[in-house]
Amino acid sequence: MGWDALSLVEHAADERPLIERRAVARDGFYELQARTVIERVPQTAGIAQQWAVSPYRGCAHACRGCGARVGHRRLGLDAGRDFDTRIVVKPNAVARLRVELARWDGQELAVGLSGDCYQPAEETYRLMPGVIGALAEAAVPFTVYTKSALVVRDAELLARAGARVAVSIAFVDERIRRAVEPGAPGAQARLELVSALVEAGVECRVLMAPVLPLLSDATDQLTATVRRIAATGAGAVEPVVLRLPPGTRSWYLEWLAQAHPQLVERYEELYDRSGLPSADYEGRITGQIAQLCQMYGMRCGVPAAERREPRAAQLALV
Repeated sequence: MGWDALSLVEHAADERPLIERRAVARDGFYELQARTVIERVPQTAGIAQQWAVSPYRGCAHACRGCGARVGHRRLGLDAGRDFDTRIVVKPNAVARLRVELARWDGQELAVGLSGDCYQPAEETYRLMPGVIGALAEAAVPFTVYTKSALVVRDAELLARAGARVAVSIAFVDERIRRAVEPGAPGAQARLELVSALVEAGVECRVLMAPVLPLLSDATDQLTATVRRIAATGAGAVEPVVLRLPPGTRSWYLEWLAQAHPQLVERYEELYDRSGLPSADYEGRITGQIAQLCQMYGMRCGVPAAERREPRAAQLALV
């Protein structure tokens, strides 16, 4: 009598998040080998660069208005708490970057948009010196976006590479900072960071972002912020009003409904489906900041993106 060999154990589908199936968990981080490291910047970001390099995805600074949150959803994680606590590291970022720069066309790159490139994970992995070195060798212009004083460690490398650094300081009210940027350094620490970078010979400007509608946009708040930025020696201010793209919008509005429920309806009116604020509102706020910058002797606005002839020979795109 023949018997069919039937499995006595049902093999359940692996329902773990994608990141847990593909990455190596080590010391509280997910190590994931990147297939590519130069990624397109979302149109809603409001910065000059169109392409970016990010050694880390997710950010311990836990800024509620961070526009990079939606990236965690593609990994099977949520755009809220997981983004703040489950940091993805690309240990092969430098090697991949060198490969991709060999055929790069010289456009300026942003560094650190998917997660602050000098957040605490950088103390463990030290990827940024290699990233800076690769960009410098290829003569590709780049701007580092950060809130962290750890960037001073690499000030000499950044100065030699001719890099720009944009330090984010949207407001100087610590009560607001504790509510919406709970893991980030305070405003005073970031102001001192700007001064330290300027003193080290690094071209530094302040990304005044995100300006929070109805929370940090009053004239006296904007004036206090620009005045204290001017005292650091920063050469320019780049204002960006809060963006609420998918992922960020739900997380931010959930907090707003708890902390300032009377503002939720106004936010719903102010933002379109893509997460951009009303053009009239944005123009009014950035116009005020521009006037304040002129008063305090600083340039204001989005700088023109740089482009240089690549140092490495380009590969044929075939």
